[in-house]
Amino acid sequence: MIRLPINLHYMTNGAPDYTLDPLFLGFLDEVADWAEELNLHLIFDNHTFDPSTDTDPAVGGILEKVWLQMAQHFKNRSDLIYYEILNEPHGISDALWNAIQQDVVQTIRAVDNTHWIIVGGAGWNSYYNLDDMPVYSDDKLIYTFHFYDPFLFTHQGASWVTPSLVPLADMPFPYNAAGMPSMPPSFAGTWVGDAFNNYSNDGTVARVQQLLNIAIQFREERQAPIFCGEMGVFMPNSDNDDRVFWYQVVRQYLEDNDISWTMWDYHGGFGLFEAGSDGLFDHDLNVPMLEALGFNLPPQSPFVLTPDSTGFPIYTDYIGAKIYESSYSSGSLQFYSQDLPNNGHYCIRWTGAAQYNNIGFDFRPDKDLSYLLSEGYALDFLVRGNTPGLEFDMRFIDTDTDTPNDHPWRMRVTIDESYAPWDGHWHHIHIPLADFTEHGAWEDDTWYNPQGDFDWAAVDRFEIVAEHSPLQNAGFWFDNIQVTNLDTAQVFETGVLETASPTAVLPQLGIFPNPAGDFVRVKTDFQHEIDWQLSDLMGRIVRKGVLKQSSFIDLSDLSTGPYFFTWTDRAGIFGVKKLVKY
Repeated sequence: MIRLPINLHYMTNGAPDYTLDPLFLGFLDEVADWAEELNLHLIFDNHTFDPSTDTDPAVGGILEKVWLQMAQHFKNRSDLIYYEILNEPHGISDALWNAIQQDVVQTIRAVDNTHWIIVGGAGWNSYYNLDDMPVYSDDKLIYTFHFYDPFLFTHQGASWVTPSLVPLADMPFPYNAAGMPSMPPSFAGTWVGDAFNNYSNDGTVARVQQLLNIAIQFREERQAPIFCGEMGVFMPNSDNDDRVFWYQVVRQYLEDNDISWTMWDYHGGFGLFEAGSDGLFDHDLNVPMLEALGFNLPPQSPFVLTPDSTGFPIYTDYIGAKIYESSYSSGSLQFYSQDLPNNGHYCIRWTGAAQYNNIGFDFRPDKDLSYLLSEGYALDFLVRGNTPGLEFDMRFIDTDTDTPNDHPWRMRVTIDESYAPWDGHWHHIHIPLADFTEHGAWEDDTWYNPQGDFDWAAVDRFEIVAEHSPLQNAGFWFDNIQVTNLDTAQVFETGVLETASPTAVLPQLGIFPNPAGDFVRVKTDFQHEIDWQLSDLMGRIVRKGVLKQSSFIDLSDLSTGPYFFTWTDRAGIFGVKKLVKY
């Protein structure tokens, strides 16, 4: 069973209609196709969810609009498809939430009487709130609950909890006095301190089973199916053996009582892979944990980086396999633009970027391009520009190792109008990897001149960069970016975009320093307020606020690692920048 979290309300055109994006529905159709082909049960989980914000009492109007469209679109799909109305409503009364949920069920049933609907209680889908739910007048409902107890064990190190649990580490499960850490002083007088002092009672197998029995009793009394929609242990600060034991205890008790479950999550801090790994299915699975979950495992082997022997796509309608988007840009960046792509359905559209912004493609795992370099392979792509006089860089960046004096060295080529005129037409460019030249490295706010140390055998990522100037109101479009030994790409004249003349420069936003320690400064030359939020790699919002011109943000209680700073101007301009906390 797959529970697919979807930020559903943001997959629309927004108020007032909340019309679902056809691109989103197209992608979701592909997921449904895969699930049906593999005979996998698939839950569409409406994960429009912010742990720091209470559920809006007026959310019912949005839910009815989005779920009516979802039901209309998927009503004829197989019974492997399920609808989950909303993940973890909280800060809203049981009575109000239950009435909203009933209305949404009726809205779905107006067009779809086939598919099961997953409903849950207020209070973060707690098992304590199951009894507060009414007996809904529908015979195809599954009642969900989430299980993360004992909370101090499962969430030690979590930054999104108030007070933050980042200082908490090495909480054992089950409880044993000798293994208990000292309680951080910041917990004194808080609910966390109380829970810590009571851990000898809460941190036991018997207590876990006792709490799960609350959901089991609900099922017996209602004679209704139940489902544990989330469970898990955050890995950064927890002992892996204890983590494995917890999963075994919870999973076994659920299955002994005929309760289906899904865990949170697959690839993140609660996931199936070894901490700090690339998350490669054949190399990085947490074997003891998956055995505790009762899965059959594929053989695991140490990952060895070997040279690529054939070319590969970086972008052809979609980002290529085992490549992650890692851009930061204060302008508009679309990977699925329908602005007259050269071929296929989409192209990349990039406009209004500040200087040094980039379109990033992170190779996971890293790539060894040494053989392709020796065999004459090239970077091959189609590009279209609409503003004469501009240029940008295309570059590969190697890995930053712990070796003294090693840095993330760059190998680049500058693309200007000696390669193609920016006349609104598509142009084909083919640049042998051997024609790239070393540029240097930027690390820890320091520039390092090139030393001939770029390593083609350990390439971390590829970037397209506004290295020389901001794009202002200019636009560039890219299609069919690949590393290949063929120079055969064709330009198909599907239309011409009008060229632009330089006008006003878009306001800029900067984050300093980056990477950052406990504090970071965000500065912008916008003359009005902008909304911003900081989210982790799992999409959880850990900070948000309103900014005008300059502000300091406290990062002291956040875990180290990457975050995404997203800002939105009231006029509709938006951007995302990557922020790294060290």
